[in-house]
Amino acid sequence: MDRQPGTSILAPHVLASADGLQAQFRANAPFPHVVIDDFLEPSFASALLASFPDFNRGNHIGDDGKPGGKSTLDKIRAVGPAYQQLDDAIKSPEFLQVIGAITGIDGLLYDPWYLGGGTHENRNGMSLDPHVDFNFHPSERWHRRLNLIVYLNPLWEAAWGGKLELFDDPGKDASPARSIVPAFNRGVIFETSERSWHAFDQIRLPAEHAGITRRSIALYFYTKDRPADEIADRHTTYYVNRQLPEHLTEGHTLTAADAATIKALLDQRDNHIRLLYAENTALRKAQDAGLTGHLLYLAKRAFVRFRR
Repeated sequence: MDRQPGTSILAPHVLASADGLQAQFRANAPFPHVVIDDFLEPSFASALLASFPDFNRGNHIGDDGKPGGKSTLDKIRAVGPAYQQLDDAIKSPEFLQVIGAITGIDGLLYDPWYLGGGTHENRNGMSLDPHVDFNFHPSERWHRRLNLIVYLNPLWEAAWGGKLELFDDPGKDASPARSIVPAFNRGVIFETSERSWHAFDQIRLPAEHAGITRRSIALYFYTKDRPADEIADRHTTYYVNRQLPEHLTEGHTLTAADAATIKALLDQRDNHIRLLYAENTALRKAQDAGLTGHLLYLAKRAFVRFRR
């Protein structure tokens, strides 16, 4: 493919190998994906890193209303010229055509609101449980089809965690089918579906690098239609708690690290339960509010009295 304004941000080898990348994308397990090193033109990748937004500039408030270890920013154009160039490129027909050629998915749509996407930054100790993403655009009747993640971590080792994990079935599998180190200028494109379970393992930085953060840019793409056998009812992001590590079997003597792992898994489960209860309470409060809530109350009251 020829380099055009919309594809000038991509490294030349990406354009030259689109057909071969599509073969990899379709063949890779546990669901269609491809890992492309040196994804962006080198100087452009460096410009994105140099102007990556400060952690406190993004949304770093957790579900509990307190500052957390993750920060996201979806107002891409406000970050600076490099991010304006990124935004101009990824919405261009030529860029969408290249990503379509790599994945075999035609008619891709760019999300101008970057809902759920944009810059992502995670501090030491953070992790992300296995999940499948929301399947429809929150405000449009678009099917979510692809995640494109570009990592911006010049210094990162596999032993530090933070690896993108792809699962076959996290409800059964303690270990992912594939782990991908978030190395600098590494692009990962994967299909979003009802089986695209993904996560990242806990970031465990050595003391001398404790101030490093895991940085990435997440871009999501949609289509107006998708194959009928892939369509599911609209849902939000669906999480599954991690399984116990495979070595924790009968007869194993627990180490301090094992005990810490079990405690962390229990804490994650309890936090998930608390979040579900809070969401349930919020929904009930919204249901009870206003005229509709009052009418529903009267209907329930009549039903209960009628049953007597």
